[in-house]
Amino acid sequence: MRKTKIGVIGGSGIYDIDGIGNPKWQKVESPWGIPSDWIFTGTLHGVEIAFLPRHGRGHTLSPSDIPYRANIDALKRLGVTDLISISACGSFRDNMKPGHFVVVDQFIDRTTARENSFFGTGCVAHVSVANPTCHRLSEACLNTANNQGIKVHFGGTYLAMEGPQFSTRAESKLYREVWGCDVIGMTNMPEAKLAREAELCYTSIAMITDYDSWHPDHGEVDVTEIIKILTENSTKARGLIANLTDCLRPERSQCTQGCDTALDFAIMTAPEARDPVLIAKLDAVAGRVL
Repeated sequence: MRKTKIGVIGGSGIYDIDGIGNPKWQKVESPWGIPSDWIFTGTLHGVEIAFLPRHGRGHTLSPSDIPYRANIDALKRLGVTDLISISACGSFRDNMKPGHFVVVDQFIDRTTARENSFFGTGCVAHVSVANPTCHRLSEACLNTANNQGIKVHFGGTYLAMEGPQFSTRAESKLYREVWGCDVIGMTNMPEAKLAREAELCYTSIAMITDYDSWHPDHGEVDVTEIIKILTENSTKARGLIANLTDCLRPERSQCTQGCDTALDFAIMTAPEARDPVLIAKLDAVAGRVL
């Protein structure tokens, strides 16, 4: 059995939840750079929890500038076992309306300007991300959302784009009509890949704010309307997180999907050929197998 510690990466207001015990902001240093912000920690119904504002408090970081590796490494160092990503997204589906949530289960990665792995020259590793989210954690989020009366869809493909601009109409139609994507955002990649490399159970909750630019009745993305819906969605997200511990126990067994043993056969570089500098940086992410 392992002690459960829930990590949440989301907007700056998500951590403002009543009932958190022993609340404090912690500065966590990482060899992969400076995380987006200090991490807000506490306990909720007997379960430890840690919140990291993805863009920093005050939303100072653009999607391409988020220090994804430092964020995942810092949460791993704090002992996080189950990581929930909450992010605003556009929808490609009429039935996935602004204000609805989607528990994502697949990704298409179109980002190009981000470091997307902890591994590289000096320690090569290949993890499987065929199923990039944790089924157990996703189901816990689904059940909690349903119990809270949130309109939630289970399963969907998230198109991760570079940004910070929104899509052209041609791109939006390509992602929807040809590629079959369901939602679009700018932050879940390489976050999901790095979480798998760090052997964290990970799930993604997309909070829909708009229809991107494909919808004939809605036109281009309206930032003012997005902010209004985002505020409403943040209230729902706080309620979801506050009650999530009803579905997650303070202790849990090993992940049956293998999220927390993803590195068992992933590292290819022979021990004698490994770069000691890189190995030192991997102490939290891959310490279990190194």
